[in-house]
Amino acid sequence: MKPFFDLAGKTAVITGAGGVLCSAMAKALASAGAKVAVVDAAEAAAVKVAKQINKAGGRAVAVRCDVLDRACLTSASRQIIRKLGRIDILINGAGGNRKDASTSAQVSFFDLPVEAVRFVVDLNFLGTFLPCQVFGKDMARRRRGVILNISSMNALRPLTRICGYSAAKAAVTNFTRWLAVYMCQNFSPHIRVNAIAPGFFLTVQNRFLLTVPSGNLTDRGKTIIAHTPMARFGKPDDLLGTVLWLVSDAAKFVTGIVVPIDGGFSAFSGV
Repeated sequence: MKPFFDLAGKTAVITGAGGVLCSAMAKALASAGAKVAVVDAAEAAAVKVAKQINKAGGRAVAVRCDVLDRACLTSASRQIIRKLGRIDILINGAGGNRKDASTSAQVSFFDLPVEAVRFVVDLNFLGTFLPCQVFGKDMARRRRGVILNISSMNALRPLTRICGYSAAKAAVTNFTRWLAVYMCQNFSPHIRVNAIAPGFFLTVQNRFLLTVPSGNLTDRGKTIIAHTPMARFGKPDDLLGTVLWLVSDAAKFVTGIVVPIDGGFSAFSGV
């Protein structure tokens, strides 16, 4: 019997893989035996992660790609299939927030620049939708594959200040469930679509909201920790067990779900 979580012979595409969280996922999938396409808009970041994987004995290729550019995605898909054979797993990790798309004491909701909000919504929702169209098409043709989207705790419990990001991640959650049903009914029950909903992890995009330059927590950061039963922010490694489960045959009867990885935040009423 093939061991659970074994990804030998599989090829995984991970967008946003030059970032802190998704680079950890890329390395974990490579350690489980997958060939990994490290996709990122920042070529240098993608190359760095791919080199680290290859140096550790895995196999990875770096691919520069803008997930909002369909032509770029199509070119990336062809390049990946040419170099690695096919696409078995897609992890849509590209996303994030922008400071100018967030309300503050100085900027009210009514003054948020639409360009900034549109960028956040496009990056998080269309940056998931378009790769699913392009890379998922190969899965539909072969009638087999796994898609893992990255939603957020904000999709389940909208947070103050980040209305665009919360709305976009809510769209990712809804789309994940829709696509899971669509792929099963129209192509194959062997194409699975799920998502994870991380809680609070310190990243480049949210650090300005949660910490001050000295590294101490802001009032918002303190409130989050107070409402997280495990009383800490998540670490990249905290995501990996769930990710490996969902993309492997260990979850072969699991589709259309969104798994919180949040230290208990979604279970705590605050009382």
